[in-house]
Amino acid sequence: MALSDLKILSPLDKLRLSKINNIYINKIIEKYILLCKPDKVMIVTDSDEDLEMIRAMAIDAHEEYALNIQGHTVHFDGYYDQARDKKHTYILPENENHFSTHINTRPREEGLTEIMEIMNGIMKGKIMLVRFFCLGPKNSQFAIPSLQITDSPYVAHSEDILYRPGFEEFKRLEGSNKFFHFIHSSGQLDENHVTKNIEKRRIYIDLKDNRVLSVVNQYAGNSLGLKKLAFRLAINKAHKEKWLAEHMFIMGIRPENKERVTYFTGAFPSACGKTSTAMISGQTIVGDDIAYLKVIKNECRAVNIESGIFGIIRSVNPYDDPEIFNCLTSPRELIFSNVLEHNGEPYWLNMNTGEMPEKGRNHFGKWQNGIKDKEGKKVLMASKNARYTLRISELSNVDPEVENPNGVKIDGVIYGGRDADTNVPIFQSFSWKHGVFLGSSIESVTTAATIGKEGQRIIVPMANLDFIVVPMNQYIQNYLDFGESIEKTPVIFATNYFLQNEEGEFHNSKLDKKIWLLWAEGRLYNEYNAIETPVGFIPIYHDLKKLFKQVLNKDYSKKEYVDQFSIRLIKLLEKYKRIKNYYLDKNMPEDFVYQLEEQINKLNKANKNYQKDIVSPFEF
Repeated sequence: MALSDLKILSPLDKLRLSKINNIYINKIIEKYILLCKPDKVMIVTDSDEDLEMIRAMAIDAHEEYALNIQGHTVHFDGYYDQARDKKHTYILPENENHFSTHINTRPREEGLTEIMEIMNGIMKGKIMLVRFFCLGPKNSQFAIPSLQITDSPYVAHSEDILYRPGFEEFKRLEGSNKFFHFIHSSGQLDENHVTKNIEKRRIYIDLKDNRVLSVVNQYAGNSLGLKKLAFRLAINKAHKEKWLAEHMFIMGIRPENKERVTYFTGAFPSACGKTSTAMISGQTIVGDDIAYLKVIKNECRAVNIESGIFGIIRSVNPYDDPEIFNCLTSPRELIFSNVLEHNGEPYWLNMNTGEMPEKGRNHFGKWQNGIKDKEGKKVLMASKNARYTLRISELSNVDPEVENPNGVKIDGVIYGGRDADTNVPIFQSFSWKHGVFLGSSIESVTTAATIGKEGQRIIVPMANLDFIVVPMNQYIQNYLDFGESIEKTPVIFATNYFLQNEEGEFHNSKLDKKIWLLWAEGRLYNEYNAIETPVGFIPIYHDLKKLFKQVLNKDYSKKEYVDQFSIRLIKLLEKYKRIKNYYLDKNMPEDFVYQLEEQINKLNKANKNYQKDIVSPFEF
């Protein structure tokens, strides 16, 4: 049966598809209409009328609820659908040799057979929405057209905020199959309009056909095809084409009283300060989550593939996060996810604005303080992984180059993790190769951003472990080769915002990260000297003291400096032994192995010379 013969498509839908004129798209739509069996199909364009219709559908379907502030809505995922589901996310490799040791894989045909059975008739009684988006700025060498098919108006609405419209971009394909496509269904919904039968949840990334099949879920990290699902496809594509698809923010650092802007990317595991870093006051944001990096005219250039922010809302407050908080409390198009709603107002954990309600509606359903789930565990007021979705263009600090089709020139890269007892707040790598090693050695503790136990220390290379769909040694080699192809490589830094004392108190305030970034930026212009330590270059006390006074009007003491920037030799040796064990069987590139052994040798030498576990920065 040809697509044109399907009576479920209206004449208007067929006309819209004829304008794209792509047989590959027609075959995909036909296939999933026949498989999923929706009651109705809607081909959605980029028009204002269509986008307004999607917003209305999300509310009519009770997937979103209007709040008191104009343009604000709230969406709830199920109580057991609050984060990326790593357990039920599988890579379907292109061939058997493509299997990775760090990520779930299944034989391709086996996985496809299973999920096609689950998808059979899954959209009965629902409307299939066919959407067209663009990853990256339109009409750019970075751009990847992306087709989304979903039965969830919430998913469709979220992607309207988070991604650039792509109906016109698909016309530029001129009939080719160079696009990603994503099929999603929420499955059956319960009385709270959230997904049930979660034992059938599956997220399958098919590398061969550049598609993702995702069913029986609503949380955006599992359901929005263009989010972290497309990211896996992009990493595979980048590996083949020798560029980088990375879990990175892009920001412009703009020192006070200096007429310059310097662009940095930064990779941090989820809930480790990535968005708050990209949103530091006085700086500009290009993107907060995913970046594509390519070598253009011997320069490293990067784009934000998204046009919105899907940010963690927990602990966002008017004191530490004034820019974001203002957006969350003023009229604009904005979706809250899994917060508490009470009398048309949203509330979240640690918002620090006064007394919280004792009852309301949240991801559990009807909620009151003290209520427990079926395991007897107290249900929190809001999810720890509650989110907000808004357009970057709504921010007053959006960078003017955000839509530049050639991206922005990257001069610095920052890697950060969540570490209570080992790394200093900021240090500079010795070289690109050493910096790649540092990025490969990120350790963090697990958070509420993924389903599973929190607080476990894990190694997360490039803050990207959940998404690296190629063998690790090939991924790292691609990084090393990327640096070799650039005339002047970006300078790599490492940060740690979570260093604590023995009582568990943080050595840094939330605002201190601005100082670390300004110091890193100044290093690129030789404005600050540095102390060479076994792990890299750290700041000199007097430079930090001056920056703290100028920028934060804060007196920065020598004690604070020593507490923060002492080199913890034994802790670092323990860390790099863990790193060595982690990579032991992965056949890593020679340059990586050399950097690892060199790092351990330097630490052992320092430990022998100083005869102590912790060395003050004043001693180097």
